[in-house]
Formats: sequence, C-alpha cells, structure tokens
Amino acid sequence: MARLFGTDGVRGLANRELTADLTLALAQSAAVVLTSGRRAEARRAEGRRATAVIARDPRISGEFLTAALSAGLASSGIDVLDAGVIPTPAAAYLVSSIGADFGVMVSASHNPAPDNGIKFFAFGGTKLPDEVEDRIEAALDADHLLPTGGEVGRIRRFADAEDRYVIHLLGTLPNKLNGLHVVLDCAHGAASAISPEVFTDAGAKVTVIAADPDGLNINDGVGSTHLDVVAAAVVAHGADIGIAHDGDADRCLAVDAQGNVVDGDQIMAILAVSMKERGHLKNDTLVATVMSNLGLHKAMEKHGIKVIQTAVGDRYVLEGLAEHDASLGGEQSGHVIMTEYATTGDGILTGLHLVAEMARTGKTIAELASVMTVYPQILVNVRGVDHRALAGNTVIDDAVKAAEAELADTGRVLLRPSGTEPMVRVMVEAADQATADRLAHQLADVVKAELSL
Repeated sequence: MARLFGTDGVRGLANRELTADLTLALAQSAAVVLTSGRRAEARRAEGRRATAVIARDPRISGEFLTAALSAGLASSGIDVLDAGVIPTPAAAYLVSSIGADFGVMVSASHNPAPDNGIKFFAFGGTKLPDEVEDRIEAALDADHLLPTGGEVGRIRRFADAEDRYVIHLLGTLPNKLNGLHVVLDCAHGAASAISPEVFTDAGAKVTVIAADPDGLNINDGVGSTHLDVVAAAVVAHGADIGIAHDGDADRCLAVDAQGNVVDGDQIMAILAVSMKERGHLKNDTLVATVMSNLGLHKAMEKHGIKVIQTAVGDRYVLEGLAEHDASLGGEQSGHVIMTEYATTGDGILTGLHLVAEMARTGKTIAELASVMTVYPQILVNVRGVDHRALAGNTVIDDAVKAAEAELADTGRVLLRPSGTEPMVRVMVEAADQATADRLAHQLADVVKAELSL
C-alpha cells in the first residue's frame, strides 16, 4: 500500500483523496503521536494542557479541512489556536514562538485551488521526520484519545498571529528598505495581507498584484510559477525589483528592473556573500541540492564559501543545514532557509533580506545577481524506463563519462531516477545552450535504449 505522507505532508484533490474524514482521523492520530514522550509528560505534570496551532492558505477547501482538523484535535484533548490564513513559515514560527506542542498547516503550496494538503510541524516548528509521519499513519488504525467533560480541547482564535509574525520578520532586518520600489506578486495566496504590510513597514514603496484571494484563484496564472506577470508589472511601474511568492509563501523568486528572472540559486548566492561579509554565514557554508546550477558552485568557491549538496527537497536541505551547522540553504525553485530566523523556507523573509541587501549596498538586483554566472541547463525526462536499473548500467556509465570528459570543468552531468514513477531525469549544464541540449538528448537516447520497459 502506498505511503500516505509524501515529500511535503499529505496532499490530494480536496474532498476526493483528501476528505474531511481522513483529515479528522489524521488530527486524532497526530494527537496521539505528537503528545507522547518525556517532554509531553513533563508538560502534563506541570499542569499544562497540550496545544496546537493550525493555519491555512486561502483556498476554499481549507475552510472545511481546518474545521475537521480542529474537531479531531479538540476531541483528543488538544487546545487549538486557529491562526486563520497565514503563510506556512508563519505557522512554523508561531509553533516555536509560543511553545506549542505541534502545528498543522493546510495548504497545497503552488498547486491549483482544487488540491490541498495537511502538513504537520513538531515542537519547535520543525518538519516531521519520516519515522514520525509513519507513526501517525500507523496510528490511524489504533485507539484515539477520547477524553470527556473538561478534558476535551478548546478551540480559540489566535488573535495576534499576524502581528507576532510581522514583528518577527521586521526584527530580522539589518537595515531599512528606504528608496526602493518593490512589486509584490502574492499569488492570491497566504502572503496577500502580510507581505505588503511588512515591505511597507520596512520602508519600501510597494506595488501589489495578485493579492485578492477568493478561495479559487490561488496560483491561477500568477505567483512564483508564472513570473511573466510580475516581470511585466515591474517594467510597467518602473520598479526596482519584483518579488513573487507561491500560494503558501514559503518560496521567493525575483525579477530585476528589466524583468529578467533572478532564481533561487542567484538569491542564495547574493545572500551567502552578504551574510559572510556581515559574519552571519555559519561555517562559511551554503547547503544546496544537486540541481543547483554549476555557476553557484563556482561563485561560492570564488568567495571562499563551501557548498554542501543534498538530494532534491527542502527536507533534505534542512537535514544538511543541521548536520553541517549551517545557516543558509535552499533550492533553485526559491525555497530558501535562513536558520538564524526560521525553521523552514520563508518567501517573505527571503524577499526582505534580498531587498535589504540592495539598500545596504546601493546596487541593483541585476548587479547583485551578477555574482554568479548561470550556466545553460537542460533537463530531459526519459519516461517509460526501468529507473531502478540505472545504477550499475555500464553502457550508461560510459556515456556519462564521455559527456563529462567533453565538458571538463565547463559543465556537469546528472542522471537521477524518479522516486515514484518509471522515469529517469537527465540534466546537463554546459558553457553554451547548444552543447547542453546536444549532450542531454544523446544521454537521454542511451537511457531509453538501455532501460526501456
């Protein structure tokens, strides 16, 4: 049977795969698992009731799913603080800030409105490891906590949730954003109220687009997966920079004054150099995934910054940050984690610090982004192949070695089997697009010939 939890919680089509019944059961199971152990026992011994923070993005199904979560948690004796519509990183921050036992975010991130998801945060606002998610899934078929009388949980509005998060974000800034004009694309998502407020309070002139969520328009042709919209707005308004979030605002991508994209790798390069100069880059280390551009590695090497590579996924970046005691990591997609201030990727935090670096240095975002040269990169998905047979295939290995020999130090090759379907991803970077395209398709042909089902 397939695992219920995916790479980022439980997701599915709301009211089909992700139903109210399943959500209530997940809440009851989480109550059993996440309030067990010595720390929880010690809190109970002190007379402290178990507490959970819940929040959601503005998609319409979040309303009934949040109600199901609240019912499941309260029926298990958990006091619920409902923070309403706030970004995912805000929910994580609040769990940590108030010392809640755990938190739950209802969101499907950059997915379209019909989808939704349930994501749990442990005590301290950190994501759950796989083994804890597996315990929650196993507990679906076990006895749940069913207290009565005064032992049932209470459900209350977390009245100052937004204010706490806004104050936190502003408190992280090294300097004001005065004199800079920022276009914010909020994806009709969870950042729609908070992001404009924070950037304005930080001193920027703000033009806001896609900040009118109606429950159905989240990510609909806007946000970090549709950068042409914010790019056009930046050019039309003569702004200095555009910042685009996704539906739950854990991502940030940018565009410069001419509408050119500044991706997650470039953002990490800018922040890493800045943090090192200011003494905030722990161990002079950046954590990035294997998909990050070769240009990032070369730029970091030039500035004396070590790059640690992880598998694709922000949870692996988080593991790398913890293992190497690092303070900055992220993905090309715009998930950037600054551990000094956050326990997860935070798109608003990232955007604030990116614009703060513009204000601090007096440079444009294009000038700052020039710290790294983006190597042409192509990704070819080879479908209908036995991805499990990739490792150890000598013909494919020889083809990869030949491509690497041709590229030498001007590019790289990465073959990555899918974890969920019969597919191998072929990625090639080179000094020019033509070479990248040619080698990627040559390798894709070899993979297809060798591993076809």
